[in-house]
Amino acid sequence: MTHKDATTVAAKKRRSALPDHLPAYLFISPWILGFLFFTLGPLLFSLTMSFYDWPVVGARTFVGLKNYRTMLFDDPQFWDSLWITVKFAAIYVPFNIVMSFLIALLLHHATVWSGFFRTAFYLPSVISGVALVTIWSWIYSRQYGLLNFMLSLVGIDGPNWLGDPGLAIIAILIASLWGFGGTMLILLTGLKAIPKELYEAATVSGIPGWAQMLFITLPMLGPMLLFTFITSIIAAFQQLTIALLLTKGGPLGSTYFFAMYIYDNAFKYFDMGYAAAGSWVMFLIVLALSLLVMRWSAAWVYYEGEVREKGGENHA
Repeated sequence: MTHKDATTVAAKKRRSALPDHLPAYLFISPWILGFLFFTLGPLLFSLTMSFYDWPVVGARTFVGLKNYRTMLFDDPQFWDSLWITVKFAAIYVPFNIVMSFLIALLLHHATVWSGFFRTAFYLPSVISGVALVTIWSWIYSRQYGLLNFMLSLVGIDGPNWLGDPGLAIIAILIASLWGFGGTMLILLTGLKAIPKELYEAATVSGIPGWAQMLFITLPMLGPMLLFTFITSIIAAFQQLTIALLLTKGGPLGSTYFFAMYIYDNAFKYFDMGYAAAGSWVMFLIVLALSLLVMRWSAAWVYYEGEVREKGGENHA
């Protein structure tokens, strides 16, 4: 059979297979249409906007890379908001993962009321942002807040949590960590998927509990930890609702996150092109960090059926 004949036969097979695959394509068509119209379309549209001076009202003007140059070289507020976000992420990401892992570990070994506590820890993560802010604004209130009331019981005059530049970002951090239920549930699922035979064999061999944690639990949870690491970074850089409603970026700009900087440019100063450029800068920063984590993960993430060669590369 010549190459031309083989190509013709392959083309006929593809055409004949299309009717067989048509029901599958019809079933996934709502997702495909939703992705095209509500994700990919707006994404490409925002990229186009970033090259324009695009006011909400009025004619748009093509300015090329001017928005990016202004943001990177002439706008100190960009660097201030980015630095605040980086500091927040540096604290939020490890705390979120460690807390989620410890709670997941406790729930994994719990035998009494495990379902109740699982629901109790997960419930805050499904509360809407406005309801979450309402709860924490009451907790942090200097006059009638629950936190300062508890401190007054032991003779401590509670501080102004949301009015002190040094404490406001800590208050937002605590409120953000309160919704760690999603990360906890992912790690709990990973813990339950670890074969019990590994722990039984290690116990019979006399391996202590801390060594089992270090050489069995953590390596087997590697893919889950990698996923939660990346999603925590994304969540930290997208922090907006809690800070916007609790402190509005104050006091003295101490909680003016990068997402709030983008939000203000779009809906306060009505400069949609500049805000779109900021969104793409955030995307590139998060993408770079995610790629770095993925690259670093090759040293500590193992997958089932993976063979690691001496050179350090992984192969299935």
